[in-house]
Amino acid sequence: MARRSLLLAAAVLLSLVAAALGDAPFVVAHKSVKLSRPGPGVERLAVTLDLYNQGSATAYDVSLNDDSWPQEAFDLVSGSTSKIVEKLEPGSTASHHFVLETKVQGRFQGSPAVIKYRVPTKAALQEAYSTPVLPFDILAERPPQQKFELAKRAVGKYGPLASVVSFVGAFIYLVASPSKSGAAKGSKKRR
Repeated sequence: MARRSLLLAAAVLLSLVAAALGDAPFVVAHKSVKLSRPGPGVERLAVTLDLYNQGSATAYDVSLNDDSWPQEAFDLVSGSTSKIVEKLEPGSTASHHFVLETKVQGRFQGSPAVIKYRVPTKAALQEAYSTPVLPFDILAERPPQQKFELAKRAVGKYGPLASVVSFVGAFIYLVASPSKSGAAKGSKKRR
């Protein structure tokens, strides 16, 4: 949650900088990685790069290149580490995904991806960088996930309260409902 608010604050700050620059595109990129284990000894990284044009003009020929994944540590399973977007309108977004599989165990920190784009009013290509990936452990021993962790916490937190409410409810039901034997005796007296 703190990371999202930090990213939001950075995006607002970058928007203000872009507004100060005038009529120009301002490309911001966020890079994220999700780890998964499809089998024992195999770990996959789903890499997502989100591009945002925070400027007031269109960015053309936007090329994205994320070659920060060394071939001796990762295999490309699906997708590509680069992408070209023809144009990125002001306020629009584009996403790129690819999946890597790990070859070695250890700690890794990804470098920012490089984004280059063309601005019609400038001869030179403009360059931007994505956010870096925080360090993470590849094929690290992780404690097994407990499927009923949320239920256990709820029972631990609210269990005593639930049992008291249940006992009180049962007591009220027993006191308020007429007994069957008493109802049978009452019907015999009327005859």
